Amino acid sequence: MSFADLGLSDELLQTVTDAGYTEPTPIQASAIPSVLMMRDIIGIAQTGTGKTASFVLPMIDILAQGRSRARMPRSLILEPTRELAAQVAENFEKYGANHKLSMALLIGGVSMGDQIKALEKGVDVLIATPGRLMDLFGRGNILLTGCSMLVIDEADRMLDMGFIPDIEEICTKLPKQRQTLLFSATMPPPIKKLADKFLENPKTIEVARAATTNANITQWVVPVAAQASEKRKRLRQVLQQEGMRNAIIFCNRKTTVRELNKSLKRHGFRSGEIHGDMEQPQRLAELDLFKRGDVNILVASDVAARGLDIKGVSHVINFDAPWHPDDYVHRIGRTGRGGATGIAFTFVTPDDAENIANIEKLTGQKIAPLDLPPAAEEEERPKRVRRERPAREDRPREDRSAREERPREDRPVREDRPVRDDRREDGERPAAEAPAYRGEDRRPPRDERRDRRPRRDGRDEGPDDGWNGPIPEFLMVSLNR
Repeated sequence: MSFADLGLSDELLQTVTDAGYTEPTPIQASAIPSVLMMRDIIGIAQTGTGKTASFVLPMIDILAQGRSRARMPRSLILEPTRELAAQVAENFEKYGANHKLSMALLIGGVSMGDQIKALEKGVDVLIATPGRLMDLFGRGNILLTGCSMLVIDEADRMLDMGFIPDIEEICTKLPKQRQTLLFSATMPPPIKKLADKFLENPKTIEVARAATTNANITQWVVPVAAQASEKRKRLRQVLQQEGMRNAIIFCNRKTTVRELNKSLKRHGFRSGEIHGDMEQPQRLAELDLFKRGDVNILVASDVAARGLDIKGVSHVINFDAPWHPDDYVHRIGRTGRGGATGIAFTFVTPDDAENIANIEKLTGQKIAPLDLPPAAEEEERPKRVRRERPAREDRPREDRSAREERPREDRPVREDRPVRDDRREDGERPAAEAPAYRGEDRRPPRDERRDRRPRRDGRDEGPDDGWNGPIPEFLMVSLNR
């Protein structure tokens, strides 16, 4: 089967051919004709099978007729992460090259003013994360009453990130007469409940059993010690294997991502990092470095586990075993994409036995352990040697006798120095420089200091006998007898 058999327009077929695609994937072959017939769709397929093109291509043909209005997008695509939203936007630009469709990308971490300007001009396709969409809707910058098509991508990830209440609220603001497409790699009960509530007579397309992994990915578990230093040593051993072109390393915590990236750089690896605490321009810059090959190791949190289509990733390493078994399917799906082969390693500590058991139960397959030879002892970096100063008794000391034998004329003569003598002939210091009090008691006796206190106006108020204030005038009157 070819793309021409799916009912796409000639302009779109030319664009697909120019992009280098000749045959549709199973999810594309099953979903595109149904979407063109305006059916509601529930698409279940493992990651990396081309779900994005299965709704982007028919949407372009459907939206080719009609025009956009200000602040009223004609279609809405909801994505769980900024990276995935940006990737879908790139697909629209690539496949819609021969169509004059406007698009707006609403994600956090970037300027809201530019997004508002794009909405005011009117857009045909609105790609957004739920958080930023709700912010702009609350400000009155978006009206969803003209949206005739809704796509909920990576629905199970939406559930994990807590976006389901926002999606339910967004669906209530859309017109009832619309087409809804829901795509996911897994279908947990809350997602099934969401589909039953907001989809009308949907067609379920399941090209692979839910939560199955790609057969082109060779999976291994690597037993490691719980200590962080031992895990890092084993990781460096795995990264030095033959055939390791590039790798994405997943960690459960953002702090682990930062610390592991610093450790790899200290040991000479070309690595980068991506996690949720980074600003959007930083995250995109790190992804570009990895795609160009400037760095061949990307340490990431689960923000990069869903939907990122990076071609040529040879290895995926779970530095931390994922807490949720669904995340394992998405993590290792970053390799083995587009029919290529890949290898996935998962480091397992004694505390991860339950997590691995849940993963094997979900995927329905046993993951074989990999016995690596003991890690070679790494040469410690030479420490900076602090030069010891010789002890005082070991220092060369000038011989006292030699010093005494030095010619007298070489010694400085004290009489040649200028001597200051400001004493008078009688041996006393000048009166101006003679201190009033000597020794420790440099201040006058307390009684002497309290005899008289000068006033600010300069008047003498007489002796101080305990009165704290000026002497009244009537006390100064004298009686003449």
